[in-house]
Amino acid sequence: MAANISSVIAWGSGEDGQLGIGNNEEKEWVCVVKALEPYKVRSVVGGSRNSLAICDDGKLFTWGWNQRGTLGHPPETNQNSQAHPKTENIPSQVKALANVNIVQAAIGGWHCLAVDDQGRAYAWGGNEYGQCGEEPERKDDTGRPLKRDIVIPHRCAPKLVVRQVAAGGTHSVVLTREGHVWTWGQPWPPGDIKQISIPVRVQGLERVKLIAVGAFHNLALQEDRTLWAWGNNEYGQLGTGDTQPRSQPILVQGLAGLNLVDIAAGGWHSTALTDDGEVYGWGRGEHGRLGFGDSDKSSKMLPQRVHLLAGEDIVQVSCGGTHSVALTLDGRMFSFGRGDHGRLGYGRKATTGQPMEVPINIPPPKDADTGADGHWIAKLVACGGRHTLAIAEWQTDESKQS
Repeated sequence: MAANISSVIAWGSGEDGQLGIGNNEEKEWVCVVKALEPYKVRSVVGGSRNSLAICDDGKLFTWGWNQRGTLGHPPETNQNSQAHPKTENIPSQVKALANVNIVQAAIGGWHCLAVDDQGRAYAWGGNEYGQCGEEPERKDDTGRPLKRDIVIPHRCAPKLVVRQVAAGGTHSVVLTREGHVWTWGQPWPPGDIKQISIPVRVQGLERVKLIAVGAFHNLALQEDRTLWAWGNNEYGQLGTGDTQPRSQPILVQGLAGLNLVDIAAGGWHSTALTDDGEVYGWGRGEHGRLGFGDSDKSSKMLPQRVHLLAGEDIVQVSCGGTHSVALTLDGRMFSFGRGDHGRLGYGRKATTGQPMEVPINIPPPKDADTGADGHWIAKLVACGGRHTLAIAEWQTDESKQS
């Protein structure tokens, strides 16, 4: 049988080029990111206004909004040109990372983080809160370090061996190989707390398996299956039963006894996934982004089971700015939340709290076996602010039976 053939697909808002399809149109239906077809893409990430893709060989591609150096490309050398184009609507490789094997990455408000197979972390983009880490060589007249945008990726948190990176609105969080969590930047909406560009360890967390970060809130899943949260809590996104912010991790309530396997954080909402494919959601409910149906778009201060996805065997949930997408074991996607710009992906711009299936209506791959019937299935999904990306794989129907 032919090797798996995959495509990167995208839909939703394209005003900043974040769909990567060569124009800035929005798409209400799934379309193919053709520029990535020559590559075997292993993962994709959606940011508030931009996107990235990581290939099997460790190459990193970025596209979308670029006013803060968020794409990691060096500025044009020509004196007359702008420092860098404001948007780019075709994916291009981040050359500064071409000699390392990137395995995972994250996009924050306007900065990006990545980690290579050696556990080295890199940062670039907006840095006014120190979210890209320390740049010791740049100081102002009074000797204070300057925090200017970092256009070319540089090493951050050099003393840490990193397993996972996550990025918030103006802060950065990393999980180290020994299961500790470290953070830097501005963890709260600006003005609340002074920013730090040196990594500080988050106290009280041990043997952490996964981290997820929203705009200003953070989640950490420990190996003992307990879920901890800290940060901003105005919509109950910490799952503590109240709306008090927390500067230190606190246990998320209402999940005891569940075998949690994955977590996700949107701008202002959170989800957790159990080993038997059940989804729990909490935090901001406006626009139906929690998936509790059209009659209930209220915020939840405690995790609640998403009954409308019951029995679907969900294997991944991705949370965007105001929408969410759930992926099933058999490769179907269900989207819910805010509908304008086409971000729900099924041709309607209506906002809904009712999970609906996203059809993958794109042509079969050119080198597919013409005799065999097949269909596209989704393998991974990534919600951005107003757009969504996914990796789809071509499955021939006979391969299912074997």
